[in-house]
Formats: sequence, C-alpha cells, structure tokens
Amino acid sequence: MGRLRWPTLTSGWRRWVRRVGVVGLIAALAPVPLIALFSLVNPPVTAVMLARVTDRLVKGERPIWPEHHPVPRTQMSANLRRAVLASEDDRFYLHHGIDFVEIENALERRRRGGRLRGASTLTQQVAKNIFLWNGRSFVRKGLEAYLTLWLELILSKERILDLYLNLAEWGPNQFGAEAGARVHFGKSAATLTRDEAARMAAILPAPRRWSPRGSIASRRAASVLQRMQYPAPRTKPPAPTRRKRPG
Repeated sequence: MGRLRWPTLTSGWRRWVRRVGVVGLIAALAPVPLIALFSLVNPPVTAVMLARVTDRLVKGERPIWPEHHPVPRTQMSANLRRAVLASEDDRFYLHHGIDFVEIENALERRRRGGRLRGASTLTQQVAKNIFLWNGRSFVRKGLEAYLTLWLELILSKERILDLYLNLAEWGPNQFGAEAGARVHFGKSAATLTRDEAARMAAILPAPRRWSPRGSIASRRAASVLQRMQYPAPRTKPPAPTRRKRPG
C-alpha cells in the first residue's frame, strides 16, 4: 500500500493564485455588461448620487433623494451640448477617452509656474460619476482610466455625451441637465438659449457653489460663448508640411 501524498506548498500556492486570478478577472469584467446596458438605458442612480444622499442623510438635510429627470437626446438643447463640449472637453471627438494632449498642456502650465488644472475628459467624468468616488488617489484614477477605456470601446461618442448630460451634478441636490434647467431657469433643458446653456456649462466645475447668474458664471460663460461660435472639432488638423531647402 503506497504512502499518501500530501499537497505540497507549491501546489497550494498555485491553487490560491488561480482562485485570485479568477476573482480578479470577474471583478475586472463586471462593469462590461452594465456599460453595454447603458447604451440603451440611463443609470437610475450613480455612485456620486449615493454619496450625496449619504451626506445629506448624515447632515439631516431634506429632501434626501436628489432631483434627477433623465431625458432623451431629442429633449436636450443643441446649445447645451455644444456649450458643455466648449467648456469641459472641446477635443471630445478627437481622443479615445484620455486626452494626452490636454494632459501635456496641463503639465506644461504647471512647469511654467501656473496652477495644475485637471485634464479629465467627459468620458472620464462619466466613469467617475457612475462607478467611483470623489478624490485624487492613484487607485481611483487607475480605476477611472480602466472604466473609461471600456466606455469608449462599447458606447458611441454621442451616447457618452448623453450620459454625461443626464448624470452630471448641476447644483445642490440636482443631477442632470433637465433638473438643472428647471431649478436655475424654470424651463426644460430642450428650450435653453445659447446664453443660458453657456451659463449652465460654466458652473460645472463647482455646481454646488456657483450660480449660473453669478459673477463667476458670467465671466466663464463669455469665454464659452466665444468657443460655441465654432463646431466642436471632429478631425485632427493636417500636420504642417516642411518645405525642402533649395539646393
């Protein structure tokens, strides 16, 4: 009768590594079916919304649940779509979720002594709003980049813009352009004028602190209106040709 062979330490580690790998793969692919579903429906709630709900609950503020009224593209002013691109990500149609040109520009401004500004694209902001939390940690930015690539792979640019407009925070306890337009201007997002759309876009960096009718929004809206004169670029400009020296 042969002796029983106990599992070696090496085989135990291999089994453990395989299990961790399977769990990691499942976790990595978990967002994919959700993102595919978002090509057809709007998320009823996001991670940022839940964070705000928790914050209001702790502070005893009412109402706890945010104002949120998703609307289809046909009920969204074209002025607002252009204004948001002009304000937040005018190269939206030129990049694949992460804008390395804007990142380099931000770093260059920092090298010249300016303040380091964020270079997050609309797609990155959608990824953060739906799945993640606010913050600047390397872990969160890494997860954001990963989710951004999936969003760009699965969804069209227009659908990503739809999601952004319906999920962005547009004021205290207000999410989505429809809720923002109703509260700030007493009208639907479909009827926003160019000036109103520019003011709505102008407050996106700090929607809970800035008012569309305030002085900060007025200054920012003037710049947004200038960029709105031109369509958002969809093709890269041709590279300049170098002239050959004679002889």
